[in-house]
Amino acid sequence: MRHIAVLGAGSYGTALALQVLRAGHRVTLWGRALEHIALMSEQRENSRYLPGIVFPESLALDADIDRVIASADGVVIATPSHAFASVLGAVARAASPPPVLWATKGFDTGSGQLLHTVVEQQLGPAHPAALATGPSFAREVAVGLPTALTVASRDLTTAHDFATWLHAGAFRTYTSDDIVGAQVGGALKNVLAIAAGISDGLQYGANARAALITRGLAELTRIGRALGGRADTLAGLTGLGDLLLTATDDQSRNRRFGLALAAGESAEQAQAKIGQVVEGHSTAREARHLAIQLVVDAPIVEQVYAVLYEGREPADAVQRLLAREVRAEGEL
Repeated sequence: MRHIAVLGAGSYGTALALQVLRAGHRVTLWGRALEHIALMSEQRENSRYLPGIVFPESLALDADIDRVIASADGVVIATPSHAFASVLGAVARAASPPPVLWATKGFDTGSGQLLHTVVEQQLGPAHPAALATGPSFAREVAVGLPTALTVASRDLTTAHDFATWLHAGAFRTYTSDDIVGAQVGGALKNVLAIAAGISDGLQYGANARAALITRGLAELTRIGRALGGRADTLAGLTGLGDLLLTATDDQSRNRRFGLALAAGESAEQAQAKIGQVVEGHSTAREARHLAIQLVVDAPIVEQVYAVLYEGREPADAVQRLLAREVRAEGEL
């Protein structure tokens, strides 16, 4: 039995803490806000993000990050992308930094780097580290509904070891050594889900949604391959699977964000209504910059960026996509 510290007490961090417990490990859940940790300790549930799901007595909670990390055999980072580097820094300053599994989806804020690069910069390229990603809503993980994720690392042996932190019950893990492709899928699907939400909010129908998902997958694949990811990874759980989930179900914050934009709300109003971080908002900026840098055609990403950062009306953004010239489907 390992002692695993889950860093991040939002909905997904809480859900993963419950799953690591099911896998037979000892778990401490850390959150930045002392009041939130105290309330969860008292209520034995995360009433803010996962109301009604009762914590087992074995789940420990702590707001002292240094103490939690110092006592852990491994850590799971489940924070928003903008907080990832600072939380990872707490791991790096430990006397003996434990292995790191992260479930954060997005790019490093500011630098636009993939998160494995941030891990290698702070902990060194040889430090045991992996990514857990794929189609998974927090509440369904928390209550133990069937879920499949990919655990990706530089090598399959390391990925398999990290997979044992989660693999139990109805939760199935697959392993991959394509850490680049796995991250690209998890990040870009949030931007594409905003586009799908906008389209559905404008009542453009199921045909349009299917086209956005399919052409969005093509953009995701082009960017992923340009960065060194594999096409089979991007067609799997971490790319297509996660995109389908996030673009089609209203449990998705990014999809709901797009629906709100289509209804005429500003990005700030939509974000406030959702009440949690919408990763696709910042990722759209990083993804557009990356596509330009890589000289990769990404028209859906470009239009989502224009809506969020240039004031383009959602309906105008969709019309610009429809007005693109005829081309072969497989053409870059």
